[in-house]
Amino acid sequence: MTSTPYTVADVMTTEVIAVTPDAGFKDIAAAMKRWKVTALPVVEGEGRVVGVVSEADLLPKEEFREHRPGLMEQMRRLGDTAKAGSTCAEDLMTTPAVTIRPDATLPRAARLMADRHIKRLPVVDADGTLKGIVSRADLLKVFLRTDEELTAEIRRTVVERLFPLSHRSVKVTVSHGIATLTGQVRDEDRIPLAERLTHSVEGIVDVHCRLRAAPSE
Repeated sequence: MTSTPYTVADVMTTEVIAVTPDAGFKDIAAAMKRWKVTALPVVEGEGRVVGVVSEADLLPKEEFREHRPGLMEQMRRLGDTAKAGSTCAEDLMTTPAVTIRPDATLPRAARLMADRHIKRLPVVDADGTLKGIVSRADLLKVFLRTDEELTAEIRRTVVERLFPLSHRSVKVTVSHGIATLTGQVRDEDRIPLAERLTHSVEGIVDVHCRLRAAPSE
């Protein structure tokens, strides 16, 4: 009933800074600083993503600089202690990389980031080739849509389709991303669906549905 949902391809950044598996520790740190990013995809061949190296992967080298971890700590933090002695991306990176496809919906990307506690996802095609990167900030771009855009979409994709006989009696207003639907409609049983579909419009923050059944004639 609604328009096509926004996908990762709509909001991702296509100019991506990546490193190869043989990239050195200092080169990785320098790239992060220069491009103001906290993680970099690691690619090989024609751009196939094989891992991700992040600030968290680099920090153990500094953490263990002043003391050698004891046996128990080494066993408990085997991955971190190994990275403390690593010097290239291949040994520092987290693999396999957590990636997402360009046609994935924004809610799916948001859930994946939340579940894996990560801030950005490499975007890859079916062959695993890097196509872009999507960050938390990218997912929030839909909330920059204007109130006028949102109003027009709600009227076109929700109100006019659900209430073809009484859509002219429905008023749609959007203020700061909050949609309000008021008026009387003939199809009372469709009111809950109208509220749900309005909530699903990309960029809507909240919905106040004040639609009522029109008096029977």
